[in-house]
Amino acid sequence: MDIADIETFLMLVRTRNISKTAEKLYVSQPTVSHRLKQLEDELGMPLFVRKRGYKRVELTAKGEAFLSIAYRWLALMRETNNLWNSDDTVQLRIGTTNTLNAAVMSDLYRAILRDPSLNLSLNISTHYSYEIYELLENHTIDIGFVYHHLHFKNILSRPLLHEKMYLVQEAVDAVKKEKLHIAELDFQNEVYFVWESNYQIWHEQNVAQGRSPRVEVDSSSLLSALLQDPGRWAICPLSVMEYLRTHCSVYVSEIADEVQPPERITYVIRNKDANETKATAMDLLTDQIRSYFQTRQWLNEASIPLTQGKESPLSR
Repeated sequence: MDIADIETFLMLVRTRNISKTAEKLYVSQPTVSHRLKQLEDELGMPLFVRKRGYKRVELTAKGEAFLSIAYRWLALMRETNNLWNSDDTVQLRIGTTNTLNAAVMSDLYRAILRDPSLNLSLNISTHYSYEIYELLENHTIDIGFVYHHLHFKNILSRPLLHEKMYLVQEAVDAVKKEKLHIAELDFQNEVYFVWESNYQIWHEQNVAQGRSPRVEVDSSSLLSALLQDPGRWAICPLSVMEYLRTHCSVYVSEIADEVQPPERITYVIRNKDANETKATAMDLLTDQIRSYFQTRQWLNEASIPLTQGKESPLSR
């Protein structure tokens, strides 16, 4: 199998259209058709159904089954190419959320890159949590950091960080109390910072109470921009609160309400059949993260054993 044939197949899965695939890959439509036929001839099975008169193509049952193999094959080919073209440095493909990258991981990445003894090369991509599980399952990434605990047969999961929640207000017009009840703030001025279902349920029951927030965001950088307007406030976890303190003028209070918001939990996830070299590199990365959290005096639960998702202590 040729890497160009596999890349063409995967792009066609995304677009379901030969002309769009050709446009995305900067090749002609006949080239796309030739690559696909070449791959199907080599495999001895049709991968797509092409209906006469329709531009859209659909995967066959065999094509669906081949999809996960194609992802793994492409990942192995890229690793092989990296092996030929690099020294002893191990490349880790990391998938994280936008907020984790901005508020938690960016300084850590800088520290890793400044330390040549670590022999790590980082390929960092940003996705939603559920996408990171899929990328890991397909071996497109090596390790992921997510807020959702999902059940995947081949993925190992460990809670890495538990974060307390805080009230953060635009500083000038803030209600300046060390401990503050949410009801003391104007609901219409909330910037609703949202990330997972348990927090959404708590927010609906204890903050919104049937009302709709004027604005919802899932990005710490956007939250920082919106909190610069008078009267604006948000509920956010420790790491985001510290990020906001360095990027805008805010006043921070503890939440005085009896029913506290659930802590935000960050999970580290990885594929259970990673090779020894990758596994060692991922352990090294996790150790660096653990040390970083300790220096920041953030609550760290990294000592909890790495388990399959369905056996994780937090899934019980």
